[in-house]
Amino acid sequence: MATVRVFPYSIFDPIHLGVDEFGEQVHVNLAERNMLIGGEPGGGKSSAENLIVAHGALSCDCRLVLVDGNQVQLGPWRHSADVFIGPSLSDAIGAFTQFQQIMNRRYERLLATGRRKITREDGEDVYLVVIDEYAYYSATIGKKAEREEFAALARDLIARGRAAGVILILATQRPSHQIIDPSMRDLFSYRLAFRCTTDSSSDVVLGQGWAARNYTAASIDPLARGVGWLLSESGVPRRIKTAFLTDADIAHLAAYAAELRGTRQAA
Repeated sequence: MATVRVFPYSIFDPIHLGVDEFGEQVHVNLAERNMLIGGEPGGGKSSAENLIVAHGALSCDCRLVLVDGNQVQLGPWRHSADVFIGPSLSDAIGAFTQFQQIMNRRYERLLATGRRKITREDGEDVYLVVIDEYAYYSATIGKKAEREEFAALARDLIARGRAAGVILILATQRPSHQIIDPSMRDLFSYRLAFRCTTDSSSDVVLGQGWAARNYTAASIDPLARGVGWLLSESGVPRRIKTAFLTDADIAHLAAYAAELRGTRQAA
């Protein structure tokens, strides 16, 4: 008899990111938290994104929403995604408007049943929304009004989505105050800063004042790819080295996840 394949993970399980400077394994719980990832090109953002997306794709209770302007960073996972958005600002706005409505309906159900948030026991899927390059949609393409609408929708998902099971992972290689407003940054429970060119860029990701306390991604060796500062539950940045998935690893995992998800019913 053929073995029935099952999903190996839940989105409520800790997600493995790598190891810290003491050799301890580093995990994060993203089911109820958003994450901001920033750093210069080649610093390690893609590695972190792929680790998170891989866990989501292999989770039985996760629906993936992938937003990727150049399409190649998250493209290998497109067959596992419920929604895959390429270089179209109108598509991104339309999808985020739908998720805003999903979020509102979920809050209505939570209110009606006396609950405060979606939990593992509820049996409802968590929407994991991953934006590969936020600045592309919020500051580069389209008209000013469209970019502002997208930014407002993204901010609403970040601010209100957590308890409704809508989690946002936002990555940018342009960590500046023009791209990531401090009031928006402060909505992220997790922040991961890879190599940045300046202390101020590092502080845009981690928060104001950390560079002055020697927690700065500007001090990371340019050749130390995958090394970054993770700000999570501890309240103090933690220097980590992310695990690395090769292109072959990603292709294998993505194909396996797509096979598992082929048996799922549509939302």
